[in-house]
Amino acid sequence: MYKYLLQSVEGIQWFGITALLIFFTAFCVAFLRAALSSKEDMQHMANLPFDDK
Repeated sequence: MYKYLLQSVEGIQWFGITALLIFFTAFCVAFLRAALSSKEDMQHMANLPFDDK
């Protein structure tokens, strides 16, 4: 039933393509941020749960 309902929507294929592009972009941004961060920043973030403030 849902298959036929979704097939009747005009341009439904763009939803899948858009979702894939958003996921890929978010993954690339997260990877670049992790790869380009300095070691001191990473160490600071790693120690945040243990800080008593």
